[in-house]
Amino acid sequence: MKTLTLLFTFLLSFPFVLSAQTGEEALLKVSSALSDKQWNQAVSFFRQAVNANVDKAEMFYLTGVDKSTDIASKMADELASYYKKVRNYDKAYLFYKEQLQKSPNDVTCLSSCAEMEVYRGKESDALQTYEKVLALDADNLSANIFIGNYYYLKAEQEKQKIETDYKKITSPTRMQYARYREGLSRILSTGYIKARGYLEKVVSQFPSTEAQKTLERIRVIEKEVNR
Repeated sequence: MKTLTLLFTFLLSFPFVLSAQTGEEALLKVSSALSDKQWNQAVSFFRQAVNANVDKAEMFYLTGVDKSTDIASKMADELASYYKKVRNYDKAYLFYKEQLQKSPNDVTCLSSCAEMEVYRGKESDALQTYEKVLALDADNLSANIFIGNYYYLKAEQEKQKIETDYKKITSPTRMQYARYREGLSRILSTGYIKARGYLEKVVSQFPSTEAQKTLERIRVIEKEVNR
């Protein structure tokens, strides 16, 4: 039984040993490819190293790669993609930001940063990042989807609060009613109408059922507020 336990333990540990060796070997190949200026091969070997042993690959990138080079951005992207895949959004965000330092107007990288900000619960930061995306690419689908839904949901929250507060008033005066209607009008113009503009761009490019439903909801609210 003791022999069987030792054998089982060895079999379990073997893949991890092999993985570590494979990672080290891949990094040696990365170094060799970099020395020979074989950039595509270097990225390919680095991808293998990341999948085999991400910790060693990350250390190699941090300590052994010139961050001012194009190859560094591609390696950072490999690390970011890996961490996104395993849902380590904090680290993925850091490596997407690394790429932005070299290419601050890269729409794809900006969109990836915004996506990570959403996953990390930083919606306000994501809004600002997606606004940068739209400044560079006004028809960007992901940015229009996020910003449209962001303003819509914010407007819904504000509308619900105003209506809840108003319903608490047993006998509202004309002044209180007027303020209630003014509040709804403000939310319509600063929230729902802004959301509509972004979501209309979405449906002009993509037949989104959800966006269509939201737009219909906005039309209904607009009629209610303006009646």
